[in-house]
Amino acid sequence: MSALSRRTFVKRCAGSMAALPLGGRAAGKPSPPRPNILCLVSEDNGPLLGCYGDPLARTPNLDGLARKGVVFESCYAMPVCAPSRFTLISGMYPATCGPAHNMRAAGKIPPWLKAFPAYLRQAGYYTTNNSKTDYNAPFDVREAWNVCGKKGEWRDRPSPETPFFSVYNHEMTHESCLFPNDKRAPRMSPTDPARVRVRLYQPDTPEIRADLARQYDCIAEMDRQCGEKLTALEAAGLADDTIVFYYGDNGGVSPRSKRFLHESGTHVPLIVYVPPKWRHLAPASPGARIASPVHFVDFAATLLAMAGVRRPAYLQGIPFAGDPEAKPRTYAFCSRDRMDERYDMVRSVTDGRWLYIRNFRPEIPYVEPLSYMFRARGYQSWAKLAEQGKLTPATAMFWGRKPADELYDIKADPDNVVNLADRPEQAGRLAAMRQALAAQMIENRDNGLLPEGCELEGYEASRRPGAWPVERVLATALLASDQRAENLGALCRAAGDESMPVRWWAATGLAILEKRAADAAPVLEKLLGDPSGFVRVAAADALARQGRIERALPALAQAMQDLGSPWCSLQACNALDRLGEAARPLLPSIQAFAKRVAQDESFSSPQAYPRRILGHLLDVLEGRAQPLAGQG
Repeated sequence: MSALSRRTFVKRCAGSMAALPLGGRAAGKPSPPRPNILCLVSEDNGPLLGCYGDPLARTPNLDGLARKGVVFESCYAMPVCAPSRFTLISGMYPATCGPAHNMRAAGKIPPWLKAFPAYLRQAGYYTTNNSKTDYNAPFDVREAWNVCGKKGEWRDRPSPETPFFSVYNHEMTHESCLFPNDKRAPRMSPTDPARVRVRLYQPDTPEIRADLARQYDCIAEMDRQCGEKLTALEAAGLADDTIVFYYGDNGGVSPRSKRFLHESGTHVPLIVYVPPKWRHLAPASPGARIASPVHFVDFAATLLAMAGVRRPAYLQGIPFAGDPEAKPRTYAFCSRDRMDERYDMVRSVTDGRWLYIRNFRPEIPYVEPLSYMFRARGYQSWAKLAEQGKLTPATAMFWGRKPADELYDIKADPDNVVNLADRPEQAGRLAAMRQALAAQMIENRDNGLLPEGCELEGYEASRRPGAWPVERVLATALLASDQRAENLGALCRAAGDESMPVRWWAATGLAILEKRAADAAPVLEKLLGDPSGFVRVAAADALARQGRIERALPALAQAMQDLGSPWCSLQACNALDRLGEAARPLLPSIQAFAKRVAQDESFSSPQAYPRRILGHLLDVLEGRAQPLAGQG
C-alpha cells in the first residue's frame, strides 16, 4: 500500500470494526441529532435531465431539486449495475474483491467488510432499501437493512425521533424498457423521434431514434415517481430534516452507453439537496454546480460523514460532503471486465475534462454479441448496417479492433469519437493519466489482472504476501495490450515466468499479435502443457489465431467441457466463439456440450453463460446467423 504499511492498515481496519466507535460517541451519552437521508436512484440513465442542459428532458421535479440543491457535473459510476452497486454499498473498488468487478459474480470479500448502511443502523438509523440488492458479493443484507424489499419504507420507523436512511430504486429507466413487448407505460405524451439527437457514434436508424425517444419518455416517468417521493416527504413534515440524494446507477441504454467506459456509460447525474437546518453539511451553497470529479466509491464515506458516523479506515472513497477537511479527488477511475457471458478488460481515468481509456484486450471489438444487450432493436439495426458495410467511419469504429490507448477531450468532443492519444501535443497528459491509472491498479491489487476463477482472486487471497507480483503482472499486461510486434521477444520470455498470471498475460499478448507471433509457436506449444488451465486456454487461443487450428482445438475442447473449472470453461467458450467458422471441426462436441449445459436453467450459474455463447456459435455454424462484424 502506498500510504500505510499492511500491518498498520489491518490494525486500523480492525479498530474501526468495534461497535461503540461506529456511532462516534461513548456509552451512556445521548444520541446527537442526525439528519434523515433519502436516496432516489434511477437505473441506466446518464444526465438526460433539464438541470444538465438537455433540451428534450421533461424532469421538473429533479430540476426543482437541483435549483435548491447542488449539481455534480462530473459524477462517475461503473458502467453496469452489479459492479456499480458493489462500489456504492462497500465504499471500495470492485476490482479489490475479485470477481466483483465482473457482471453477475460473487466477490470474495473479507469477513470484516460490511455494507455501509450497517454502520448507520448501529448508530441508530432506521435503514430501508426498496428494493434492489444485486451487490455482486455476499454482504449480510439483514445486518445492513431493517427492511429490504418492496415493503421498505421510512414511514415504518419505530418512532418519529428515529432518523432514517432510505433508498428507493426506480426501474422505470432500466435498459429493458427498450425491449420489444416491454409493458412499462410512461404517463407523459411520447417524445417525437425526429427531435432526438443521434450521437455521432450511432447510426441514424429509425430503431435508434425510437430507442432514444423511449428513453426520454421513461426518464420523464421516473421524474414523476421521484416527485411523489418528495411530495410524501413534504406532507409528512420531514423535508426540513431530510437530506436528499438523487443519482443514476450507470450510463444510459442506447447503443454504446451502458457497459462502456466512454462518457456515455459512466457519467451519471448526481443532485444533493441539504435543507437549511443541515446546511453545514452541504458540499456547496444552494444552486451551485461542482465540476471536480466524484465517484460512486465516495458515497459510503460521504453518507457516513453527513450522518456523523465514524468512517472505517478501509474505505477507498473521499467524502464530497459532510467533511470540510476532505480534499476533492483529482481523478475518477472506472473499470469494465466480463459483461455476462463475454470477456473484456478496460480501465479508465478521468478528471472530468479529459478521459483516458486503456484497452487491455484490444483485439476484442467494443461491440460483442451479448445476448441480453442485443434484445434492443437499436443494437440490432446497428449490427444489420455493419453486416451490409453501410457504416460511417465514426459508427464503424466500434465494430473492429480497439486501440490500446484512447484519450478524449470531453468538453470539445462529448461523444468521444476523436481519439487524441497519438497527438504529440497530448503526450504529457497521456503519460500522466497512464501513470495515475497504473498506480491505482497496483495499490488496489486490481483483480482484473487475474483470470477469473483462479485461486488468487479475492481481497484476502490477492493481498497475501508473495501471492503474485502485481507490478510485474501489470507490466506484462501493458506489454501484451500494446499490439506491437517488437514486443514478441519480451512476451516469449514472460511465458517462462514462475508466476501464473504473468504467463497468462504473455500467452494473451501472443494471441493479440495473431500471425505476427508466428515465431512464438514453440513457446505456445510448451504452454499447452502448463499446470494452469487458464494459461492453456490462452495459449490455444493464440495458436488458433495463427492458423494452427489442429493444435488449438483439442485444448479448447477439453477446457470447454471441464465443468469442474466453470470459469476456465467459459473462457474457452469465448475463444471458440471468436474463431467462428474455424471452430467447425468441433461442431459435434459443441452441440453435445451445449445440450448438456442447457439442462441447467439457473440464471446465476456459470453454465448459463456457455449456453448463451455456444448458442450464438451454433447459430453461426449451422447457418442461422452471420457473425457480427469483427467476430469470427
